[in-house]
Amino acid sequence: MCGLTGFYYPTRKALLAPMQADLNAMTASLQHRGPDAAGTWLDQEGGIALGHRRLAVQDLSPQGSQPMVSATGRRVLVFNGEIYNHHKIRQRLEQAGVSGWRGHSDTETLLAAIEAWGLEQALTACEGMFALALWDRHARCLSLARDRMGEKPLYYGWSGPALLFGSELKALCRHRHWQGEINRVALAAQMSFSYIPEPLCIYQGTHKLEQGCLLQVPAGTAPGSRLESRRWWSLSGQIQSRTAARQAAVADPVAVVNAMESLLGEVVGAQMLADVPLGAFLSGGVDSSLIVALMQQQSGTPIRTFTIGFDEQDFDEAPFARAVAQHLGTRHTELTARPSDALEIIPQLPQLFDEPFSDMSQLPTFLVARLARSQVTVSLSGDGADELFGGYNRYFYAHSLWARMNAVPAPLRRSMAGLIRCARPGQWDRVFGMLKPVTPFRLRFNEPGQKMYKVADILQVDSAAVMYQLLTAHWADPEQLVRGLADLPELHAPQTPVPEGLNLMEHMMFLDSMSYLPGDILAKVDRTAMASSLETRAPYLNHRVVEQAWSLPLDLKIRDGQGKWILRQILYRHVPRALIERPKKGFGVPMGQWLRGSLRDWAEALLQPARLAAEGFFEPAPVLQKWREHVQGIHDWQYHLWDVLVFQAWLEQQAAMKKSALAA
Repeated sequence: MCGLTGFYYPTRKALLAPMQADLNAMTASLQHRGPDAAGTWLDQEGGIALGHRRLAVQDLSPQGSQPMVSATGRRVLVFNGEIYNHHKIRQRLEQAGVSGWRGHSDTETLLAAIEAWGLEQALTACEGMFALALWDRHARCLSLARDRMGEKPLYYGWSGPALLFGSELKALCRHRHWQGEINRVALAAQMSFSYIPEPLCIYQGTHKLEQGCLLQVPAGTAPGSRLESRRWWSLSGQIQSRTAARQAAVADPVAVVNAMESLLGEVVGAQMLADVPLGAFLSGGVDSSLIVALMQQQSGTPIRTFTIGFDEQDFDEAPFARAVAQHLGTRHTELTARPSDALEIIPQLPQLFDEPFSDMSQLPTFLVARLARSQVTVSLSGDGADELFGGYNRYFYAHSLWARMNAVPAPLRRSMAGLIRCARPGQWDRVFGMLKPVTPFRLRFNEPGQKMYKVADILQVDSAAVMYQLLTAHWADPEQLVRGLADLPELHAPQTPVPEGLNLMEHMMFLDSMSYLPGDILAKVDRTAMASSLETRAPYLNHRVVEQAWSLPLDLKIRDGQGKWILRQILYRHVPRALIERPKKGFGVPMGQWLRGSLRDWAEALLQPARLAAEGFFEPAPVLQKWREHVQGIHDWQYHLWDVLVFQAWLEQQAAMKKSALAA
C-alpha cells in the first residue's frame, strides 16, 4: 500500500528545476500513505514526472522501490495496492522466458507483465486492489488505471498546462499550477448522499477515475481538453454473463455454499500474505466474523483482531465482537469511543479526506484503524459483503414496501404519509420501544422514528428509482439548500448501464456497488486507514468472489427478510448461530446526542447565520431551522446537520490554508 502522484505536460517542455520542486512537494504530501520510502522520477523532454511514497508490505528491500523502470527501460510505473496472485503471474512469465528478476515485489511482476502482454491484458490477469500511473517512453503516452471495484483511489485533472494526478487531492493541491474552484454540483451530491460520487470531485475540472477504468493521455493532447476513460472490466458485463450459473445454483444450493466457502477461504489465504504483521477488523457481525474465522482456520497462531465500542448501548457492538473473538481464539483488542475522541478527530477530517465527506462512521473507522496500526501494518475487513449478498435492510424493506405501495391508490398513500407525520420521530421511537419485547429481531432497528418519516416520504413517490434515491438521500432537495446551482443532473445515475433483468433488490445492490461502495465505504476505509499508514484488504471484493456472488439467485442471498443467507450458512460452520443472530446495527455513532452536548459549541460556531450568508454556499434558513429543532429535541436531524458541518469545517480549513500560503 502506498501513495502515488505526478503530472504531465503533453504539449510543452517544462523547466527542470520547477518540475522537480513540484514533484517533491506533491510526493511529500503523501508521506502518511508511505512512511517507509520516497521516490521520484522525471523526464524533462517528455514533460512527465512521477512520485511515490512507499509502505513496504511485500519485498521490504530496495528492489521493491518505486518509481520502477522496466527491464527494457521503456516503461516507468508508480503503483498503489497489492497484486495477490503475482507469484502465479510471475510463474507464467518465467515459463514464457522472462528472467533476471531484481526482487520479489508485486510491482516488478506487474511491470514485467505489462511489458510482455500489454497493459489491459496484464490488468485482466491481476487479482488485487490498485491504482497506477504508467509512462510509455516510446509511445510518449501516460496511462492511469484503477482496480475493478475501486478499492484504491486516483484523482486527475487539468490545471493550466499540466495534467495532475495522485492518490489524494492534497498532492494535486501542491502543484504550482493548481486551481481549486468549488464544484457546487459536487457539494449538492454530498448533501444528498454524505459523499461525492464518482467521477465528481469537490473541485471543478478534477475527477475521480472510476472503478475498473483506464485513461490514456498521449503526447500532444490539448490542455483542458475532455479526457475519456474506458472500462477494462465491467460489473454490468459480468452480471449479464452469469445467467446460466444462476440456474445451476438453484439446482444444488448445498454445493454452491461449499463452493463459496472454498473460494472465500482461498481468497482470504492469498490476502494473508505479507512480510509485516497482519490482523483484522472485527465487529462481531456476519461479514467480519466470517473473514476472521477463515483467517484463524489458516493460521497457526491467534489472529489479532480489533474493534471499537461505545458507552451508548444502542451503538455498542464490542460485546458481540468480544464473544466471537473468544470463540475463535483470536488475540483481541478493543477500545471504547467517547465524545472526547470525536472532538480530537473532527479537526483532522478535512485533512484526512481532502474533500467534504460526511459518513459519520468515519470517526469509529479512524479509531479502529489507528488502534490496529499500533500492532499491525495490514488489516483485513468485511467490506463489500452487504452490497454483494444483500445485507442492507433497505433492500428487502424497499422491495416489500414497493410491492405494497403499488396495490394502494396514490391518494390513499398520501393520506397514510400524513398520518405518519402526525407523530414526531421521538414519539415513534417511544412506540417502537414499548413494542420491542414482542418485535422480531429482523424488525428491530435504530432510530425507528426517522425511518418512519422516511417511509412517509416514500409513500408519495411514483417510481422505484425515485424511491431508491429517497432511501439513500439525506437532503432530498439539495437544490433548495445549495446556492448558485443551475440545472442539477441526476446525481445517483451510474456511469455504466444497469443490467437488464434485475429485480428491485438486485437493482439497488448494483447501484450501491457502482456508487455507494467505492464513493463512500471504500473511500472512508482508505483515507482513515492510510492516515495511520495501515493497509486494509477486502476479501469479498476479489473479482472472483464478486462474479460468483452475482451468479447466485437472489434466494441464496436474501431469505425471510434477512440478507447474506449464504454467508450465514458458511459462518455457522465456524461460529455458533447464537453469537451472530441479532439486529444489524451498522458502524454508527451517537452523533445526535453529541451535537446536543459536547459538540454543540463547535457546531454553533460553524452554523452562525451571518457566516453562512457571507460564505454564500448554503441558504441559511433551512439549516438553522433544522439546527433549532435538533437542539430542542423536536426532531433528530443529525445526518442533515453533519453533512453541512463537515463542509463548513472543510471550507474553514481551505480558508486557513490560503491565508497561510499568502503569508508565506
